[in-house]
Amino acid sequence: MKKVLITSALPYANGPLHFGHLAGAYLPGDAYARFQRLQGADVLYLCGSDEYGIAITLSAELAGRTPQQQVDLFHEMNKTFFDKMEISFDHYARTTWPRHQETVQAFFLDLLKNGHIEERVTEQLFSEKEQRFLADRYVQGGCPRCGFDKARGDECPSCAASYEATDLQNPVSKMTGSPLVKKETKHWFLRFDHFAKELEAWLATKSWKPSVKHFAMSYLQDLRPRAITRDGEWGIPVPLDGTNGKVLYVWFDAPIGYISAAKEWAELQGDKELWKSYFLDEKTKYVQFIGKDNIPFHAIFFPAMIMGQNMPYKLVDELPANEFYHLEGKQFSKSEGWTIDVESFFAQFSSDQIRYAIGSNAPETGDSSFSWEDFQHRCNAELLGKYGNFVHRVLVFVREHMNGVIPPLGDIGEEDAMFFTKTREIVASAKEAFENFSLRKACQQIMLLAQEGNVYFDQQAPWKLRKDPSKQKKLCTVLRACLECIKLLALISFPVIPTTGETVWTFLGYKNSLSKNQWDLLVDTLLVEGTALGDVHLLFTRVEDDVIAREVARLHQKTCREKEEVTIEEVKKIDLRVAEILAAVRVPKSQKLVQLRLSLGTQERTIVAGIGEGREDLSSLIGKKIVICANLVKAKIMGIESEGMLLAAKGLHGIEPLEVSQSVPGDVVS
Repeated sequence: MKKVLITSALPYANGPLHFGHLAGAYLPGDAYARFQRLQGADVLYLCGSDEYGIAITLSAELAGRTPQQQVDLFHEMNKTFFDKMEISFDHYARTTWPRHQETVQAFFLDLLKNGHIEERVTEQLFSEKEQRFLADRYVQGGCPRCGFDKARGDECPSCAASYEATDLQNPVSKMTGSPLVKKETKHWFLRFDHFAKELEAWLATKSWKPSVKHFAMSYLQDLRPRAITRDGEWGIPVPLDGTNGKVLYVWFDAPIGYISAAKEWAELQGDKELWKSYFLDEKTKYVQFIGKDNIPFHAIFFPAMIMGQNMPYKLVDELPANEFYHLEGKQFSKSEGWTIDVESFFAQFSSDQIRYAIGSNAPETGDSSFSWEDFQHRCNAELLGKYGNFVHRVLVFVREHMNGVIPPLGDIGEEDAMFFTKTREIVASAKEAFENFSLRKACQQIMLLAQEGNVYFDQQAPWKLRKDPSKQKKLCTVLRACLECIKLLALISFPVIPTTGETVWTFLGYKNSLSKNQWDLLVDTLLVEGTALGDVHLLFTRVEDDVIAREVARLHQKTCREKEEVTIEEVKKIDLRVAEILAAVRVPKSQKLVQLRLSLGTQERTIVAGIGEGREDLSSLIGKKIVICANLVKAKIMGIESEGMLLAAKGLHGIEPLEVSQSVPGDVVS
């Protein structure tokens, strides 16, 4: 039996999940797991809460909770969210489970013994008042780029610059406001450069999506030692003598959570060694579902960590990372009110409705977006109008005119045979789509099958056949063909809309669960003549315009906040100029930052801009004429002096610099 190990990225237990998270790693993972179970595979689908890290301690302090109370709260909240969304994990673990610590520390010690970890002394920000080193999330100060005085420790909310916390001007503790000083501290660094050649050879064997593979390969060009410890109390302790107050970075311990989750699952099965048959068996197919922001950790860092182990852990085979999923064209943001209230949503709609809406517009090859208008269309025109309409009209007709039992198949005419062939072709296409991680295509095939059923039903007009005594055998054949189509519809839709699939299965008179059957066998086995249908009811109800209007109004009402007013004199102080991009290179150790060399006509300047994330080809920037603020105070960002700031829009497709066409470098923008 084929073994398939599936993991979805561990969500951080520091806030509630939203539908954007669902689109990236969880709905695709669940649909694939359900599909593989229908294929008869031995599936182990794992996930769990990522519960360590500085962000959790900061949020807990602000909320007046202990870190443990913080993760307890959001672990349960997110687990409930997954239950409502019918995500079929075989086990949902926690990284605060004691044996997770044991597993992570074993990873660290193997890497240390094998010569892949080294000690270093670095300068970090220290609070004399609090007597502790502060991580970037605990720090604020003046942005080294624009001077904004409440910049975060790693990124400025005003100009989007990224930098090291030690670059901040006049840094202070976010908790006490006390000034910070630079102080030496010892940490441990993982020598990722040791694995460059092995990673390159391994990645060369992968036929992943081009965007995923290109992103991973780009990291190989600058592999360097990376700190895997930090000063703190909330985390996995460094397993060495004399290291009190030193914990392992959360990004190091989190992916090991897949392995510890398997260990906990095995214990719950009554066999502590059972996990090894998945993680230590090279024949296992291992698929990791993640969002694109997790690609470096799963395609480079975690594989390198595994390569440095003495135990032969399974490396990932498939990494179908999805792009970002937005809300009405903008990123989900709880702080800005740009989100969907989950409790309100489930009071009005079903999990299958949102699962289908996301699946049919999944961000597989580019960012996509949830919109209330599209959601209404998916629910009304597709789930209700095509799928639900076909199932209901056929089953009601059989119940009323065939005594509610499955009729004999009878003689198959040419049109019937063509219908049977077409439906099986669609099923085969859906199977291929699920196998290749394409929910979009799978959803298209589901609706195509429902549409074909509706067309066949209309063309054969059973209501007319019923009135002709000589056409009764033909009537039975037509209705039987439609019922066979409904069976296939339940099958191929089950991975995406499982409640609906199971419900339709019971409509057809089955007593067992659809999930316990096998795909190919169901396709090849006909319904049993004479079987009584189950109770039939409407699968979906119409989503009315006023409901959608109310949700749209609620969304926009939360975000109708403008920035503080400024005077015309303040605006006049800003010197906006046209600049032409002469060169563009990535800033080392940063995903977002790009170093631009610009021409302003009579002079050249260098600026550092946060436009690199998701932009694969920087050469496409060269020659563009953009708008910059030319009189911004100079600042050092990641060691580079930046002499201005470009203007850009932030939307569905990322950061887009503002461009001009007819103006020349140096022209004033007013």
